[in-house]
Amino acid sequence: MNTTINTIMSGRRKRRRRYVLITTILSIISLVLCGLMLYLGNTIYTVEQIVRVLTGEQIKGASFAIETIRLPRMLAGLFAGFAFGLAGSVFQTMLRNPLANPNVLGITSGSSVAAVFCIVILHSNEFVIFIASVIAGLATVTVLYLLSIRKSFSLGRLILIGIGLDAMLGSVIAYLLRISSEYDISKAYRWLSGSLNGAQMEELPPLIITVVLCTPIIILLGKHLSMLELGEQAATSLGVHTDKTRIALILGTVCMIAVATATTGPIAFVAFLAGPIASRLVGIGYSTAVPGGLVGVILVLASDLIGQFAFETKFPVGVITGILGAPYLIYLLIRMNRKGDF
Repeated sequence: MNTTINTIMSGRRKRRRRYVLITTILSIISLVLCGLMLYLGNTIYTVEQIVRVLTGEQIKGASFAIETIRLPRMLAGLFAGFAFGLAGSVFQTMLRNPLANPNVLGITSGSSVAAVFCIVILHSNEFVIFIASVIAGLATVTVLYLLSIRKSFSLGRLILIGIGLDAMLGSVIAYLLRISSEYDISKAYRWLSGSLNGAQMEELPPLIITVVLCTPIIILLGKHLSMLELGEQAATSLGVHTDKTRIALILGTVCMIAVATATTGPIAFVAFLAGPIASRLVGIGYSTAVPGGLVGVILVLASDLIGQFAFETKFPVGVITGILGAPYLIYLLIRMNRKGDF
């Protein structure tokens, strides 16, 4: 008996050490990438100059480049990447399906429809586009959830309705682009590609506040999230109020996704990739929400640096993440088909 208990406790300690180690390493990589976002550019400033600017000192040239261009870009990538990564990890864990992420389920498409409509039809300013995107994202997930519950919640129904909703909203976006003017098309495509270009400090507080407020709630629900992964009946037998827990998780993650999408546009495949990567790194036994968020940060910041400096032409971050994510999606579909999951 004692041997069995010691074995269980030893395994738990190993899993905890692994979780702490992986989370620490991901945090360090994220901080290094944040530093590179401030360091690299058309003009290279010393670390001392960057620190002096960040502490409030005015340095000719450096202050404008760092405070107006690089710092907002870095913060947008940091918080949007964390929001996309955490939300994708939560959705995939909660719905027990690697395809169940906000991109595939049509949530980001809902925000995109509203943004494109405001750009090409209403010719709205950035504030109106932001508000419309957030409201549309929340409305989309509300419709998706209501259509999927009926008498009881159904995972398969949710995914099928989400895929259909995403296809329908994609058609609406295509139609809006078809009837728009040439100038509006270029602006809409810049937004749809997902980009950190033009990020401004005054646009970031809603994103930062949303992530800071919603993340602790999701962390507190992490144990219940792990139980939901066991299935509806198993979670209920363990005392989890599945509907309330699921609604709280969905509201928290969708708020982050909606605000992040409104701020940077729908950065492709970050929510899709972050969860599986974090799960593989952390292993079983602990929630992958925070590691998934950190993987999202790394994907966004690294992809933005690649898009800016690896090629002669500068590419938006969404183009690079799309190139990384598309092959994995094809691989996942082939694997699931062979396993008979379709």
